[in-house]
Amino acid sequence: MNIIVLGAGIIGISTAWHLRERGHEVTVVDRQSGPALETSFANAGQISVSYCEPWANRQAPWKALQWMFDKEAPLLLRPQLDPAQWRWCLQFLAQCNDAAFARNVQQIVALGAYSHVALKDVVAGTGIAFHRLERGIAHFYSSRQAFDAAAEGVELMRRHGVQRRLVSREELLRIEPAFTPYAEHIAGGTFTETDESGDARLFTEQLARRCATLGVDFLYDHQILGLQPARSGKPAHVQVRGNQGGPARWLGADAVVVACGSYTPRLLKPLGVQLPIYPGKGYSATLPILQPDKAPFVSAIDDSRKIAMSRLGDTLRVAGTIELGGFDLSLSSDTARARCRMLVRRIEELMPGVCDTRLPEEGGNPQFWCGLRPATPTNIPCIGATGAAGIWVNAGHGTLGWTHGAGSGKALAALISGEQPALDFGFVGLPRTRGLQPQPAMTARA
Repeated sequence: MNIIVLGAGIIGISTAWHLRERGHEVTVVDRQSGPALETSFANAGQISVSYCEPWANRQAPWKALQWMFDKEAPLLLRPQLDPAQWRWCLQFLAQCNDAAFARNVQQIVALGAYSHVALKDVVAGTGIAFHRLERGIAHFYSSRQAFDAAAEGVELMRRHGVQRRLVSREELLRIEPAFTPYAEHIAGGTFTETDESGDARLFTEQLARRCATLGVDFLYDHQILGLQPARSGKPAHVQVRGNQGGPARWLGADAVVVACGSYTPRLLKPLGVQLPIYPGKGYSATLPILQPDKAPFVSAIDDSRKIAMSRLGDTLRVAGTIELGGFDLSLSSDTARARCRMLVRRIEELMPGVCDTRLPEEGGNPQFWCGLRPATPTNIPCIGATGAAGIWVNAGHGTLGWTHGAGSGKALAALISGEQPALDFGFVGLPRTRGLQPQPAMTARA
């Protein structure tokens, strides 16, 4: 088959790789000048099968209300005159109950476990290096109440086959001594040794190069203007135009995969396909490590701030927070500056002097970044066939694009090839393998 993949992030490139491995002719189209230059560029670096609970839970609405006027809040809702935002929020509220949480976490963990195996297979087969650290992920709590409540999450993960375990403060510090300066503020933690970390951008760039070596074509610097489903024996089409101008042109294909993150619903809406994806703006800071012997090797999550940190070579990446406020990618607003500075300040509180945490006005050079995480109300991504003939989707991975990328690409490649992926998951347009109902991810006009 001749297949066009729209989007060159971790999801799109993983999809292209697995399609090409199956013998399909593949073309990747992206508006940027290369792969992984948007949402995959500077995330937290965690491959976290065990830390994947849905945002929607019974406490979430009250916490969101409390945080609405806090610029540094983990989840910040900035109301817009946008029906899509309010529709998404209502759908999110409908998921804020224990029954929905249990349903959603099962699928998220299933995809994560499947994806981790897929990632390991790709790395073993290609030798890609991406600052990979197979040291696990630790999650530490600053309050006794939060630590006591963590036992419920540990048991939940264990029921789904994830070996996440509670650890005392002393054991946590043996696992990762870098947090010793903050020890008196740590009540305890959890640890999953099977999780890992690495640079998603480096991985995606190198996988794209290997795709090209295998014959995948790339159209970088091209805007995607529109889609046309297959009809009357004619293939599906994508309309594109180069960023330097010139006439628009149509590209035909047996199948088109839309993997454009938060922008996916905009492309599919004219076809009558409604996706429950809304952008969640996330932030990161990449800091030079000044004291390598005192910097962490174990990737970690700070529960009190809901931020994650990973060592990537000679830098430390710290990332977190979700801001629901549309497609704003500015780093210059008061809110954006406050959230970026919080990340840097927190690292200095946890590990004084280990990283260069000076701000630009102080002579430092922290690399601040933000990206739009394509979130669904359930946190379950939309993977499968749309109601438009020849048009497929692989989007909506929220904060777990790096964790779920390899498996999402492999699963969709299998579906397009007429096979059923080996996991219990609600693929769009197909029933789940254990006879459960498919995920109600989208609708389309007949």
